[in-house]
Amino acid sequence: MRHNRTINHLGKTAEHRSAMLANMASSLILHKRIATTLAKAKALRSYVEPLLTKSKSDSVHSRRTVFSYLGNKEAAKELFREVSQKIAERPGGYTRILKTGTRKGDQAEMCIIELVDYNELMTGEKAAKVAKKGRSRRGSGKKAAAEVKEEVKTVKAETTGENSKPEVKDEAKPETNEQAEASKD
Repeated sequence: MRHNRTINHLGKTAEHRSAMLANMASSLILHKRIATTLAKAKALRSYVEPLLTKSKSDSVHSRRTVFSYLGNKEAAKELFREVSQKIAERPGGYTRILKTGTRKGDQAEMCIIELVDYNELMTGEKAAKVAKKGRSRRGSGKKAAAEVKEEVKTVKAETTGENSKPEVKDEAKPETNEQAEASKD
């Protein structure tokens, strides 16, 4: 029976598991988001959140403690310089796990684990960011260019005060007698 056995061993020895979690925590701190399996993400969350809490108090003792867990000097610097500034007001819950489906080979549940304060879409900081359109072989670029030109014309007409388009006579069509007499008057 597994009474009071709360640690997910992830099918690894203690040394392998601690090294894997330290590397994943360093990657999460440096890249702000990583893709992994759901079981590893849940284990990583319980590993990295106490380190993020400890980084709020910038002292020599907390730096040495965090470095002993991470084992990566660049990740420790990034954590104390940049990440701790963003999470200073947050009382906990520094990470978010988003499920992305299953892996094709073995149907393992995949997810993305990220630092909460670094997702621009969720925080709404960069809502006005323009999406870059990809290239296409279907010739949609001509339609888009024509739409942009038409839009520019309407904007110019509105700014100059010309709301209606001038009527242009088609010279290829002959005028009828009634139209010719009406234009003479």
